[in-house]
Amino acid sequence: MLSVPYSTSIPAGGHWSLRLRRGTQLTLTDTEGGANVGLLMYNPEDLLERYNAPDTLKCQHTFKLTRGHCLYSDMGRIFASIVEDSLGWHETVCGNSTAAQVAEKWGKRDYQKDRNEMHQNGYDAFIVELAKYGLGPADMAANLNLFSKVAADDEGGLRYQPGHSPSGSTVTLRFEMDTLVLLHTCPHPLNDAERYPAKPVELSISVAPAVTEDDYCRNFRPENQRGFANNALYYLGSA
Repeated sequence: MLSVPYSTSIPAGGHWSLRLRRGTQLTLTDTEGGANVGLLMYNPEDLLERYNAPDTLKCQHTFKLTRGHCLYSDMGRIFASIVEDSLGWHETVCGNSTAAQVAEKWGKRDYQKDRNEMHQNGYDAFIVELAKYGLGPADMAANLNLFSKVAADDEGGLRYQPGHSPSGSTVTLRFEMDTLVLLHTCPHPLNDAERYPAKPVELSISVAPAVTEDDYCRNFRPENQRGFANNALYYLGSA
C-alpha cells in the first residue's frame, strides 16, 4: 500500500483511467484556471452498471453538484461522494464535446500532423479509454463536467459560465465502491472561447478517512442514507 498519495497530471486535451478502490479518494486540481474534466464511472465487476446522471440529480433535488452530493449508479448504489469542493458548482447535463464541434470552433488538428498541439474532443477521448476495457460507443453514459458551470437563462436556455474555476480550484471524490474511473481534460461542449482551451489538471489519490455515522455526505439527503445502505448490502460478507 502506498504510504503517501499518488500524484500525476493529465495534460490539456488528455485522457486517463484507473480502477479506484472503495475507501480511496481522488483530488483534482485546476492548475491554471478554466479547466473542464469529463468524468465517467463504471462498476469494474459489472461494466453494465455505470454512472446515472438523471438519478444523481433527481434523488438529491439539484441541478448542480457540490460538497455533500453523491454520485449514483443506475443500480441505486453510490460510486463516490463529493467530500471537498472549493467551487460549489459542477455540471452534469451537457455531455461531451465532439470532433465536429471542436473543428467548427477551433479548427481541426490531429495527432498525426499536430502532435501535442492537436485539438482533442471529449467523445473521442472517452472512446480511447473505454476501448482499454472492452467497451465502445454503445457503453458511453452521460458524463459529469467537473470545474464547469452551466446556468439556465430566463428563457430556459443553458449558458456556459466562463471564468468559473480560478487557478487552484479543487474537488475531492471519496469512493464508496470499487469504481472504474475515466477522465478527460477536453473543452466543455458549450465553451465558446476564442482559442482552444488547453487546460491541464493535476490529480492525487490517497486513502480516505473512514466513513462515520455522522458523515456529511451520508446525511446530506435522506436518499443518500438509502444509497449507502444499498452499498452495504452489495458488499455484505466481503472483506
